Amino acid sequence: MFSKEEYDDWKIRMQAHLAAQDDDMWFVIIDGPMKIMKANSAIAITDGAPRCVEKNRHEYTNEDKKKANLDNVAKDILYKTLDKNMFSKLNELLWILIFRNLKNDFTSLR
Repeated sequence: MFSKEEYDDWKIRMQAHLAAQDDDMWFVIIDGPMKIMKANSAIAITDGAPRCVEKNRHEYTNEDKKKANLDNVAKDILYKTLDKNMFSKLNELLWILIFRNLKNDFTSLR
């Protein structure tokens, strides 16, 4: 169970546990959800054009689906280590971040 006093030990244990589930799991925690990519199939790739583009969900293989779901698996594992008070605090911070990002996105559109 997570506690502020033992954060360093908890982090080491969580990194090991998440990596044991999947090699890419910790990267999902650090970098966010994985983008499933495919080769750019444009007939002629011009200078500066990306060599890979993101796959549409209907193109996902079973392995792609597993990788795309890693962020949900990681959240589930982490949430299970939090007591009710800490979960509430993190949930509140998450909503603050979401609304801040929405505000920034929509004010930049004006």
